[in-house]
Order: sequence, then C-alpha cells, then structure tokens
Amino acid sequence: MTESHDAAEERTDSAIPHRTAARTAKLASLPLGIAGRAVGGWGRRLTGQSAKEVNAALSAKAAEQLFEVLGTLKGGAMKFGQTLSVFEAAVPDEMAEPYRDALTRLQAAAPPMPIRQTQRVLTEQLGRAWRERFRDFDDVPAAAASIGQVHRAVWHDGREVAVKVQYPGADEALRSDLRQLQRFSRLFQALVPGTEVKPLLAELAARMDEELDYRAEADNQRAFAKVLDGDPRVVVPKIVASAPKVVVSEWIDGTPLSRIISSGDKATRDHVGTLLAEFHYSSPERAHLLHSDPHPGNFMLLGDGRLGVIDFGAVARLPDGIPSHLGEMTRLALDGRSRELMSLLRSSGFVRQGTELDPDDVLSYLAPFTEPLATETFHFTRKWMQRQAGRIGDTRGQDFRTGRSLNLPPEYLLIHRVTAGSTGILCQLDAEIPARSIVERWQPGFAA
Repeated sequence: MTESHDAAEERTDSAIPHRTAARTAKLASLPLGIAGRAVGGWGRRLTGQSAKEVNAALSAKAAEQLFEVLGTLKGGAMKFGQTLSVFEAAVPDEMAEPYRDALTRLQAAAPPMPIRQTQRVLTEQLGRAWRERFRDFDDVPAAAASIGQVHRAVWHDGREVAVKVQYPGADEALRSDLRQLQRFSRLFQALVPGTEVKPLLAELAARMDEELDYRAEADNQRAFAKVLDGDPRVVVPKIVASAPKVVVSEWIDGTPLSRIISSGDKATRDHVGTLLAEFHYSSPERAHLLHSDPHPGNFMLLGDGRLGVIDFGAVARLPDGIPSHLGEMTRLALDGRSRELMSLLRSSGFVRQGTELDPDDVLSYLAPFTEPLATETFHFTRKWMQRQAGRIGDTRGQDFRTGRSLNLPPEYLLIHRVTAGSTGILCQLDAEIPARSIVERWQPGFAA
C-alpha cells in the first residue's frame, strides 16, 4: 500500500524522533564520544600538550555533544539536561565553563516542530475552529523546550496569551529516553559531583505521567495563581483554557534568570535570589504545593520587580505543608545538638534499621548545609556549593561514608531535590539573601 503524503510528512517532520533505536543510538553516542575523546587526549598529552589544555579541549567538545544530543532529542533527554542545569554550580571551575554554557542553553532552546504539525495538534485539542478563539496567533514558537513549545497569541477577548503545545510522541520519547539514561547514569554522575543522578532519573520517570498531562498542569497553575493573585512579589500567569496536550495562559514578559545569572548586577541578583527563596519556602504553607521544576528557564524578573513563575507540570502536593521534622532537624544541626539530632533522624526514618552511626559524625555531615542560616544574610556562591559537593563526594572522607549510611525516606525525596535545585540557582546567581529570616517565617519546626 502506498503511504499518503500527509502520513509521510507526519513521519518525516515529527518534532521528536520516534524510533527507539535511533534515539538509543544518539544517547549511546555520549559515553562512546567522551571515551573516544579521552583516548585522543592521552595521545595529545604524549605529543607535548599540557594536561590543562587537553582537559579544556575535551570538556568543550563533550559539552557541545551533550547539548547537541540532549537538546535535539527533546523528550526525557532534554528534560534530564534541564534538571542537571541547576547543579552546574557544583562543577569545579576548571571544567565548568563549557558545561555551564551547554546546560544553560538546554534551559530554553530546542528545534521547533513544523507549522503544519503544530496546527494539527491544535485542531485535535481545541477543535477545527481553534483559530476563531484567537484574535492573532504566531505560528513561529517563542520558546521550545523538552516536551512542548510555546506560541505567543492574542485571545479573543484581547488578552495576550502563551499557548503551550505538546510535541506528538512526547510520551514515547520520555519513556525511551529515561530508560536509556538510567543505563548511563554513571557517566552523568561525573558531570555533577555530589549529586545523586540515579535517584534523580528514577524520580523523573515516576513523575512522567504528570508532566505529560497538561490538564493537570493547568490545575496546578490555577491553584498557585489563585493563592498568589495580587501578591506584590510573585506572579503566576492565570490559565485561560486547557486540553490534554495544549494549555493557554496569560502572557508575562520579563528578563530570564539565565540572563541575570550571566550579566545581572549585584542588587538585581540579590533581589531575585530573595524572591526565589521566598517563593520556594512559602509555597507549601500558602498553597500546600511545591513547584518542583527549579531551573532558571522557569523564572523571570518582571519590569515591576516581581518574580514571574511558569511551568507547573511538576508539582508536589503537600496538604499539611512541609513536615515540621525537617525544620527541627535543621535547627538541631545549626545548634550543634548532635544526640537530639540523631534521635530525631532515627525516629523519622533517616537512619536505616540496624545502622550504627556516631552522632558527631552525622552532625559534621549535616551542619555545613545549615551555614546559610547561621547569620543574618548569606552569600550563596559556586565556591560554597563546590565545597559541599566535594566534601560529600570525596570517597576517602568520613562525610562520604556517613552520607552513604543515611537514608532519605521516599516522601522527602522530592522536597530534598527541589531544595537542592533552588540552592543551586541561588549559587548561580551569586546572591546574598536573608535566608535565615525566610526559613524562620515559613519552615515549620525551625524557629527557636
């Protein structure tokens, strides 16, 4: 039977490559390419080039390949790259710059799908007369990311709106990519020392269905927008319409966090860092929800000084807010009360049954993480994050052994990952903020 023209176009113009074998081959090229370049690097060392020159060249080429593969594949590959991007602050300076650039580009850039394919999705989701719902619709996407792209439009009532359209095949691509990425987790571990890549991938896989359901994302955004309506410091765009693979929300304009990170002045970086920390710590108390996709591409600074927040596909539901045990543990670690801390960790499931640990070793492991709360303000820097990552990632040190003996209960995994991600952004911003007063106000159990 002869393939129809439309079917052939659909097959060749797909925004996400559908064939699992092709996607797997591209992902497999990452470890093979890095290994091959390492061998070539040894050859150049033998010809007299310095280790520093060779390592810099290898890092630059590996970073470019990382962007090319994770970015063009979109799906779970790009989603993973975006998630990794917030941890680049932990990468040592001598190899960080190429990866910093590649991972930052992954936050907001991906090849768009063809116009006819976009229109086909809109027809399926909003009906054949979908254009009548808009006064104007820009067929060229304003942004393209891991599982969807965003178009700027004007709703029939005159409001400027953002129209997020999911790529056909996004579900298949997410499942395939995350399976393959889990096989290569050791490779990616080297890019972000001190970050546990394997459970991060497992969590992304577990939350995949939520990310794919734009109706659920719209409900999450409605909940945030309702609670924060009229807030003087944070803006969440209101939902205008939604369908399983299309969501329409009010448009907001602002300066992307990636630009503030790269070229913002100190006052702006400190201001944005304070707003970001307040949003992170206050959301569980105010909305009983936690925005769980903390990378700079999801935040912007509006012209009136407020923080704009977008993309609510990943949200943790916390009907009782953040567990007070976390605040209590933080306070005990800050105050150096090792035995009380150990007792609370055991009763809360953070120490495996039958594991013997020295309370002072546990305090030594956890106390440095509370440094931002020891003073009225704290300067979050890449150096500080690199120091923490190096400390807990040093296989020869006591902190590494202690960390391996502790347990993170499943109900705390997402909270921990989001807090770490938000801290990573603060370090990228090089922001000095009143972290202690923010935590005292919003974190149950912390206030003395």
